[in-house]
Amino acid sequence: MTSPDSGVPRLVIAAPSSGSGKTTVATGLMAALTGRGLAVSPHKVGPDYIDPGYHALATGRVGRNLDAYLCGPELVGPLFLHGARGCDIAVVEGVMGLYDGAAGEGELASTAQVAKLLRAPVVLVVDASSQSRSVAALVHGFVSWDPEVRIGGVILNKVASDRHEGLLREAVDSVGVPVLGVLRRAPQVDVPARHLGLVPVAERGSEAVDAVTAMGAQVAAGCDLEALVGLARAAGPLPGGSAPWTPGPVPTHHPSRSVKKSTPRVAVAGGAAFTFSYAEHAELLAAAGAEVVTFDPLRDEELPEGTAGLVIGGGFPEVYASELSANEGLRKSVAELALSGAPVAAECAGLLYLCRELDGLPMCGVLDASARMSERLTLGYRDAVAVSDSALAGAGTRMRGHEFHRTVVEPGAGAAPAWGMRAPERRVEGFVERGVHASYLHTHWAAEPGVARRFVERCRTS
Repeated sequence: MTSPDSGVPRLVIAAPSSGSGKTTVATGLMAALTGRGLAVSPHKVGPDYIDPGYHALATGRVGRNLDAYLCGPELVGPLFLHGARGCDIAVVEGVMGLYDGAAGEGELASTAQVAKLLRAPVVLVVDASSQSRSVAALVHGFVSWDPEVRIGGVILNKVASDRHEGLLREAVDSVGVPVLGVLRRAPQVDVPARHLGLVPVAERGSEAVDAVTAMGAQVAAGCDLEALVGLARAAGPLPGGSAPWTPGPVPTHHPSRSVKKSTPRVAVAGGAAFTFSYAEHAELLAAAGAEVVTFDPLRDEELPEGTAGLVIGGGFPEVYASELSANEGLRKSVAELALSGAPVAAECAGLLYLCRELDGLPMCGVLDASARMSERLTLGYRDAVAVSDSALAGAGTRMRGHEFHRTVVEPGAGAAPAWGMRAPERRVEGFVERGVHASYLHTHWAAEPGVARRFVERCRTS
């Protein structure tokens, strides 16, 4: 086992473009290494919530995100070390193409930037299904584009035959980059997708387990695991001064307060309909003094007893609208809590759930707004500022976030909006009413720990 101070062995799994097989290779490598008895720390570049679910299934550890836009480049190393504490090796899955990042922001939030911040070698996954010798030009271009990015090897994916493999190996050898794996087409490792990407683990049950098992077997059979581990161990120490991120010390109870108020219970939505959350949020809430409990809006008919605050993150309520609507007991429980003035933080799916209706089906009715599915995909990073004082942030607090949805809420903002978007377009969005803060914007609270502390304090005093 390696101490964080000496540098956790690590690899970044990247690709020339989306759809090349990063998730299959990264998840399969995590599963294969875990199967060999290694404690594997799983990470994902960018804001994506779905891939970390497959990573967690492969490793038995929480999948964590590394996002230089949401959290700032300075937190990438500390958040990595926090997640990798006590692990033998870390595997980081990239996002999009290796050099793709936040639109108009150069390398910011790209896989390449994260690899450089972590001083981690990169393994390039190349979809070789429609090329042979041309793969050499592609690999050469990616290797030479940024000399600070160390591409330590290539894994050739979707190779058709032995002859095809021979042509590809000969071409890549001419570039001087080792081929660390060759994977054939394997339908059993495919993961179904829909309007917002892959179907989450929580919705697939045993099918997801089988898919991850197949990914692990494919990578173990087709890749040189010893060479990959050796490459990871060659990463060396992280940049000087990097120390693990911490959510902060758990505060001691104030002697003049009751136990209930000094340790407020915060209920966090989970289950198949609400799968989008960053692990650090619950850790920050606990460090701020909350008792964090989870509940499933598809199954639980009321909020956990003694709930003083509610967090409803992202997910797919549009897929489960009928079931959510049919759970009248919980909808009433949520509405009563919100109307009492208790703090409620809702992001994206949570916003839809709090609306009067979703696709014509009754929801919680906390907000006088309706939500519906749309053909238009809203996707991208946002630079935002809090417009109204809320349980999460004081007016003027600046945060960066991410939008990702195919739904529309009408109206898009209440009398007291949650956020003013500074970029890429100026607009207001979301709702602040009583203790409710509801918005489409996904944020990462590690970038502004005061959010969790403020929320828990409001739970104590509401």
